[in-house]
Amino acid sequence: MSIERTQLLSPPVGHIGTEHRAPSPTDEGKSIGPGSFAETLGNALQKVDGMQMDADAQAEKVALGGGNLHEMSLALEKADVSMRLAMKVRNKLIDAYQEIMRMNV
Repeated sequence: MSIERTQLLSPPVGHIGTEHRAPSPTDEGKSIGPGSFAETLGNALQKVDGMQMDADAQAEKVALGGGNLHEMSLALEKADVSMRLAMKVRNKLIDAYQEIMRMNV
């Protein structure tokens, strides 16, 4: 199966039927695309929080004598991994911000 040039230039599946244009000077401060960076980051943090809440609920069920120990351990591990990833992303963002602030203009 070969990839044709038109396949490489076609818009992503989520953008079918929408027009693509270059940003104009009046687009300052507006998000371009499916969601802004802040929205995407906020959604990701909400998912991390949801995983933390689910893990807490699973742990509480097991502590009260119900629930499934296996499901609780999986929920706790998912919450731990998602929190570690969120912290790594936060650290990278802080490093990038500090690097930009050190630049001479």
